[in-house]
Amino acid sequence: MSLSELLQQFVTDMAHTTWYEYLAVFAGIASVWYSRAENILVYPVGLINTIIYIFISIKGHLLGEATVNLYYTIMSIIGWMMWLKKDNKQESALHITRSSKKEWLYQVLFFLFFYTGIFLALTYLKKSFAEGAIPWADAFASATAFTGMWLMTKKKVESWYWWIATNIASIPLYFVKHYVFTSVYYVILFVLAVMGLIEWMKKAKTTNT
Repeated sequence: MSLSELLQQFVTDMAHTTWYEYLAVFAGIASVWYSRAENILVYPVGLINTIIYIFISIKGHLLGEATVNLYYTIMSIIGWMMWLKKDNKQESALHITRSSKKEWLYQVLFFLFFYTGIFLALTYLKKSFAEGAIPWADAFASATAFTGMWLMTKKKVESWYWWIATNIASIPLYFVKHYVFTSVYYVILFVLAVMGLIEWMKKAKTTNT
């Protein structure tokens, strides 16, 4: 595809972007901004994003994306409760920390489990239901997102590495599926994820001190 064709697709697809996709994108950006700042609003604002994207994904026959956003929705509720927990001093019981080698192993196994399961499921369902699926790419974006969200509820610095991987994979993935505004959204999320990683690394050092 030439540059002119890419630009034409961008213009055409942007013209077909719905108001609720705009709302979902702006809510998603706000949610990541709040997570970078370790603000509890990451979860209620994020729920607006994930619920709308479940609808968008089902409407577009994007089973992988719908599954990811359903998982986001469930984990957002769990994360919301975990971040609200207080210790005996009525301060947050959960602090930003780095993962141990053992925890890294669990993360990789967690990722591989979901990647394999999602890849096999999408490969099978693509024939009759999930026509828009790209199994290997969707499975990678979904599995890294699952891992990042799980670690975010535990306030692990490494969650941002998985988010960065998700964003890099999602930029071209949504573009080729004609969700251009969402593709641009993931470019912004990539930048915010890098900022979040730097911010949480600093906070983890403070916690350790």
